[in-house]
Amino acid sequence: MLEMLPLKRNLETKRVLKQLSRASRALAELKGLAKIMPNQNILINAIMINEAKTSSSIENIVTTHDEIYKAMVKTVNTTPAAKEVIDYRSAIWEGFELVKRNQVINLNIIMKIQEKLEHNQAGVRSLPGTVIKNSITGETVYTPPQKKRIY
Repeated sequence: MLEMLPLKRNLETKRVLKQLSRASRALAELKGLAKIMPNQNILINAIMINEAKTSSSIENIVTTHDEIYKAMVKTVNTTPAAKEVIDYRSAIWEGFELVKRNQVINLNIIMKIQEKLEHNQAGVRSLPGTVIKNSITGETVYTPPQKKRIY
C-alpha cells in the first residue's frame, strides 16, 4: 500500500540527489537534440504511444506497435487492444495540453483525462475494493487509497 501524501520520510537522500543530477543532464541533452528536430511532436507522440502501450499492458491489454500504428491510420479492422491504447494516448495528449495551458494539475484536469479515456463522466471512484493484480500470479500489485473523499 502506498503512503498517503505528504510523505513522512525524507526523499532527498544522497542516492536520489545523484540520480536527479543524472536525470537533469539527460533531459538537458534531450532538450538540445529536440531543438534541432524539424517536428518535435513526432518524438512526443512516440513517447506517449510507448507510455500508453506499457500502462495498458498492466491492465492486461496487450498489443503491438504495428497494430497501434495501423489503427492510428485506419479505423476499420482495428483490434480492441489497439483502440484502447490509442484512447489512452489521446487522453495523455489532452492532459499534456491542459497542463501546459493551465500550468497546473488539478482534479478538474484529472477528471477530463478520465472522461476522455473512459468515454463517460463517472468521475472519481467512490466504491472501495479496487485493486490491480498480476494477471499471471494473482498477486495484488497495487491497492489505491480506499478512503471515500468528497470533492
